[in-house]
This record gives sequence, C-alpha cells and structure tokens, in this order.
Amino acid sequence: MKCPYCGYVESKVIDSRPTDEWERIRRRRECLKCEKRFTTYEIIETTPLVVIKKDGSRQGFDSGKLLSGLVRACEKRPVSLAVLEQAVNDIELTLHNSLDKEIPTNKIGELAMEKLREIDEVAYVRFASVYRQFKDIDSFMKELEDLLAARG
Repeated sequence: MKCPYCGYVESKVIDSRPTDEWERIRRRRECLKCEKRFTTYEIIETTPLVVIKKDGSRQGFDSGKLLSGLVRACEKRPVSLAVLEQAVNDIELTLHNSLDKEIPTNKIGELAMEKLREIDEVAYVRFASVYRQFKDIDSFMKELEDLLAARG
C-alpha cells in the first residue's frame, strides 16, 4: 500500500476491523518510512451476474427489476417492502453462491416463485400466471391444485 504522504510502498497494519455494515474492512496503517498513519478500506470484489434472456441476449443482473416484479405481484396484499427486499437479497445471494455466472431468466423466475409461495399465496399465483403464461384455465387450475396440495 502506497503511503499518501511520502509515496513509500511499504506499511504495517496497526488496526483492522469491519465497518458497521460488515461490507468492508477498515485498516489503520503506518508508513515504515515517514511513520505517518493513514486508513484504507478493503472490499470484496464480486464477479457480476449475467442474465441470459429468452431470446438469447445477455445483460447484467438488475435486482431492481426483480424487486419491481415482486412488488407488482404483491399489489394490494399485506406484504411489506422490507420482506420483498429481503427476498430479492436472498435470491441474489443464491445466484452468487451458484457456480454459474450466467443465469437463465427461468432460473431467476423459479427462485422468485419459491420465495413468493412462502410469502403470500395470492402474490405467488399472480406472479406464476404472468411468468408461466398460462394458455388456458386448465393450466391455471393445475397450478392452484398443486398449491393446495402443498398446503395440506
């Protein structure tokens, strides 16, 4: 680490602790040449997730899009935004923990449906009806029957 005062490249770490958010590490350092102290922050570098769309195109993962889809499914339902944000965080963490860095949209959709099934059944059915693009009432009824069977 280069000293901001004299430019010397060697320093020693005096103190190291996580920040309040636990997302970075704060390091207090001392230059081995001029003996002045300075602070550095260390962050985890993550590789970006790439979403493979149905048409084969690729774009970066956008948690905002996922959140807006979940919010739309939960309109006029007793589900707080905090719960939906936590669901998005859980889905994103699952995606980052998978070995795949290119994720097809259907995997994201399935994870979103799993979370909605736990949160609110009506929101789940709404999301599933759009996501699975039910062609007729029979496919819709099959999804409802599966939901009822899983319930009891």
